[in-house]
Amino acid sequence: MIRRWKYCLVAFTLVVVCDQITKWWALEKLENGRVIEIFWTLQFRLVRNTGIAFSQGEGFGPIFSILILLVILFVVRWGAQMYSKSVVVAVGLVVGGAIGNLIDRAFRTDTGFLKGGVVDFIDLQWWPVFNIADAAIVVGGVMMFWLGLKSSKDESENTDSGNSTCGLNE
Repeated sequence: MIRRWKYCLVAFTLVVVCDQITKWWALEKLENGRVIEIFWTLQFRLVRNTGIAFSQGEGFGPIFSILILLVILFVVRWGAQMYSKSVVVAVGLVVGGAIGNLIDRAFRTDTGFLKGGVVDFIDLQWWPVFNIADAAIVVGGVMMFWLGLKSSKDESENTDSGNSTCGLNE
């Protein structure tokens, strides 16, 4: 069990480190409205999000932060019940992304603990501006969903054939 959780720890650490380094870079290079055009519609542009997804709920940062901590606990507990390396990697991605954004809310502020804005800078111009943590949360969430569907299908097939494993032994 501990052995498979090293995959979670690696995913978590990579997300938090990459997220914080890229946010530091964005704050240094994109201040004063600077935009760096990369390719097609991709550009880097600094935005501070004090709400949640798509800047909804502005000003409720402390409440969202507490809810995010509860979601982290739920995801970790759920992941602890699974036997798949892929699931624990997904847990690491989601938790790493959530912690990366919580770091912004907690420490990138002048107005008080958990009142900071999340640093977003990846702008596709046809989607809300996001960051590495957001991308990790989405990828991890999609992985959890996909693996959940896969395990349900495998469990159904194994029940039909008389096999009692859940198909989660990657």
